[in-house]
Amino acid sequence: MRGGAGLDIAVARDLDTWRRATSQSFVPLKVTGDRAARFRGSMRGRRLAREDLTMIEVAATGHAVHRTDELIAASERKYFKLGIQLQGTGLLLQDGREAVLTPGDLAIYSTDRPYTLAFDGDFRTLVLMFPHSAIELPTEAMSQITATAISGTTGLGQLVSPFLIRLAESLDSIDGPNGTRLAHNALDLVTTLFNGELDLRATSSRDPHQLLLTRIHDFIEAQLGDPELSPGSIAAAHYISTRHLHDLFRELGTTVAASIRERRLERCRRDLRDPVLADRPVTAIAARWGLLDSAHFSRIFRAAYGESPTGYRAGC
Repeated sequence: MRGGAGLDIAVARDLDTWRRATSQSFVPLKVTGDRAARFRGSMRGRRLAREDLTMIEVAATGHAVHRTDELIAASERKYFKLGIQLQGTGLLLQDGREAVLTPGDLAIYSTDRPYTLAFDGDFRTLVLMFPHSAIELPTEAMSQITATAISGTTGLGQLVSPFLIRLAESLDSIDGPNGTRLAHNALDLVTTLFNGELDLRATSSRDPHQLLLTRIHDFIEAQLGDPELSPGSIAAAHYISTRHLHDLFRELGTTVAASIRERRLERCRRDLRDPVLADRPVTAIAARWGLLDSAHFSRIFRAAYGESPTGYRAGC
C-alpha cells in the first residue's frame, strides 16, 4: 500500500502476500519458507528520479526468494540489485558463486540470470535496484563480481554503505530536484565501488587478458568527451592492433563503436535529467560527451530511448 510522503509501504503475514509484494516492488520472484505460519514481513521504499532507481528497506522473518529461468523469460528489463545487510545473515547465490552476508556487507546481483537469496532468521536489508544502463560499466564485467561479499567497513565500502543507509533513512523527505541529484550521487558512488572491485580482481588475478581489458575500459571512460576517440586511438594507446582490439570486444558480445556510443548516450541522458544542467543547451550536452553532430545525436538518442533528447528532458 502507499504510505506517507510518497513512500511505498507493504506489510505481509503470509508467504503468498509477500510474494506478490516483492514481485511488485522489484521483479517477479518465487518465495519459499520453512515456517510459513510464523512469517512476518514489511517493506518501506520509493522510486528515486526518472531513471527507475528504487530503494527499499526490507525486514522479515526467515525465508528465501528465487529468480528462476521461467520468471526471467517473462521479463523484459534487466536490473542490478545492490543489497546491504543491516541485521541478520543472508546467503546469496548467482553465477556459480555464493556470498555469506553479515551486517555491513554489500553484494550485487542481476535480475537477468537466476539467483537465490536466503535468510535463515529475522533480518533487515537495504536494496538498491537500477537498470543495467544506469551505470557506466560493461554488463559482462559486472558478471565477474556478482554474489561476492563486499565489506562495508573497509575500502570504498566504508564510504558507500553509510551514504546509502542515510539516504534510505531520509526517503520520506527526498523528492523533486534534490531527490534526482541524490539519486545521481548514489549511482556515481555505486559505480565507483564496483569499478574498484573490478580493478582489485583484475590486479589479483594477474591475468594479462583481464588486465588489458580493464585498462581499455578505464581509458574509454576517461576519454568519452574526446570527439577523436576511436578504435584506432584506443589501440594505439595500448600498443595493440585494431584487429586485436575488435577481437577483445567481440568476445564480450559487443563492438568498440557500440560500447563508446552506449556510454556516451547514457552520460547525455543523465545530464539531460540533471536539474543543475537544466539551462544547458542539448547540443552543448551532446558535445560535452564527444557527439558534435546534433542531427546524428538526436537520431541515435531516439533509437536508444524512444524519444528525442528535447522530449526526454521535457518529461523529466
